[in-house]
Amino acid sequence: MPLNLHISTGISVPIYRQIIDQICRAVAGGALVPEDQLPSVRELAQRLVVNPNTVARAYSELVREGVAESRQGRGVFITRRRQVYSKAERARRLEQALDGFVNEAVFLDFSADELRDALEKRLRTLRLRESRDHAARGS
Repeated sequence: MPLNLHISTGISVPIYRQIIDQICRAVAGGALVPEDQLPSVRELAQRLVVNPNTVARAYSELVREGVAESRQGRGVFITRRRQVYSKAERARRLEQALDGFVNEAVFLDFSADELRDALEKRLRTLRLRESRDHAARGS
């Protein structure tokens, strides 16, 4: 399945961070799974019309964060999930993500009940996908 990334210029999020965030969302959502190969730096840079150094920086960060691994002469591949952050760092990152989510939802005039419902719906979707993946592996 091709990786469909979309870059927005003129926003405060740097392009390399947009690439990272979208790849992480694809992994979390199951669109990318362990052993999937990411496009080459040159290929993705051409597709997104960005500097190859921007893609290389994104890929380096994904490797540093443990989302991907670089295989000499073969490319960059999605890895199996492993915990690379301390509990405190994970909590800090969750808080940061929640701040962005809640601020955007409040700006869009969603109620607390609507936020809870949307979050529960998304969690049910993820749980369903996890249980299907677990059953498919025969574990």
